[in-house]
Amino acid sequence: MSTMTFKGYQARVEFDPEDEIFFGRIAGINDVVGFHGESVAELKSAFHEAVDDYLETCKAAGKKPQKPYSGKVMFRVAPETHRRIAVAAELSGKSLNQWAEEKLEAAAH
Repeated sequence: MSTMTFKGYQARVEFDPEDEIFFGRIAGINDVVGFHGESVAELKSAFHEAVDDYLETCKAAGKKPQKPYSGKVMFRVAPETHRRIAVAAELSGKSLNQWAEEKLEAAAH
């Protein structure tokens, strides 16, 4: 799996061997915005055009385009897990937020 980034938007890119094209979809938005190309250059151009079209379409419709996430993540874990990660954060000299951000960032790559 490969990804592309343009104007803060990201897309996952795949290859379809049957149609012999690269294709992708903008991630992190509720609208389905796809693009494709037969070469890397075409794919990159189509992705940029898809992002620009998405932004223009939102503007014309008076709709605020979805942007990258706020940075706030709320989720529940078992109390014992909470205790263990709080202790791990403290032992590493970091706040729970700093510790969790580092772990989540590492897992996302």
